[in-house]
Amino acid sequence: MEFDKTQTFINLARSFAGESQAGLRYQFIAQLAMKQGYKTLSDEIKYIAHNETAHAKIIFDTIIEKNGNTDNVDISAGYPFEGDTIENGLLAAANAELTEVKIYREFSETAMKEGFKDVAELFLRIADVENHHETVFRYLYDNFKNGTLFTSDKPIVYECGNCGFKFTAKEAFNVCPLCKVSQGFVKLKLPE
Repeated sequence: MEFDKTQTFINLARSFAGESQAGLRYQFIAQLAMKQGYKTLSDEIKYIAHNETAHAKIIFDTIIEKNGNTDNVDISAGYPFEGDTIENGLLAAANAELTEVKIYREFSETAMKEGFKDVAELFLRIADVENHHETVFRYLYDNFKNGTLFTSDKPIVYECGNCGFKFTAKEAFNVCPLCKVSQGFVKLKLPE
């Protein structure tokens, strides 16, 4: 069987499109966050956008390695961006990541059945990263929505992402006492 006629190949092509679209979608959410003064939130989302772009390159390189070209491949993924606010964008991102985890696990099973163990393992590794992305986006969404992005039940160290000033409290400062930037520059405490 020619590789470009397998479901695994089609799944790789769809994955390439999905990861490329996710990278751009998250860059858009990061811009929304930055416009509203949430620099560290923007930075975290930019980091995830970079991850997605790296996944797209890894998948593209795998397509080229296995097939030698990408001619006549439908690489539409169907992951539209939904939302014009940070809150809606974060929720859409969390839901998209959860969907991607499921899809990549299914793609892995297909690749294994078709005898492409290395591609199956690639899909599983990406699924693990996407699972963490979903956790981060869900956390960011919940805390942004509830207004608790910069609060904690117990005192913790908050650090200014601009000047490095550290402050221990249950709530981050509204304006950095040292450099006077907004609370949106406080480094976020994200789930591991």
